[in-house]
Amino acid sequence: MVAAQSHGSAQGRKPSRRAERIFAFKVLYGLLFLKEVKERDLIRAFMVSPDRPETLDRESSYAWALCKGVWEQRDRLDKSLVSLSQNWRLERIGKVEITLLRIALFEMMSADPDVPPKVAINEALELSKQFSDEKSRGFVNGVLDAAVKAMDAGTLHSA
Repeated sequence: MVAAQSHGSAQGRKPSRRAERIFAFKVLYGLLFLKEVKERDLIRAFMVSPDRPETLDRESSYAWALCKGVWEQRDRLDKSLVSLSQNWRLERIGKVEITLLRIALFEMMSADPDVPPKVAINEALELSKQFSDEKSRGFVNGVLDAAVKAMDAGTLHSA
């Protein structure tokens, strides 16, 4: 009986920020394979994903804030990405890397005090270890380092 109660409370726990970030990454990455994405597609991808933790509420979750924020600001984020990734056109950047960079830039530019730039970079690099290769990690780190420098110089602005 005690084991069942313990198991039940573990299921009822809210996912960690990292788990929510990973889920958001998966949702946003999957949407890159659609020609046109409308908000209803974003909502559907979020809600029907087999990777969505049972306890993850769409409206109040960090994962949803990331998905919706990145989706709504993707043009602005992409313009920043192009300027930060010297000599790289957006279409040359891999889908995994674009997704990681969009999430990290969104976190950095949203000026959330719970996610300082160093945390956003570290989280992007951790996700890169899981979903990408070593060369990509260097690229992601370089672009995000350039983003921090641009923010410090006042040439990359928070939302």
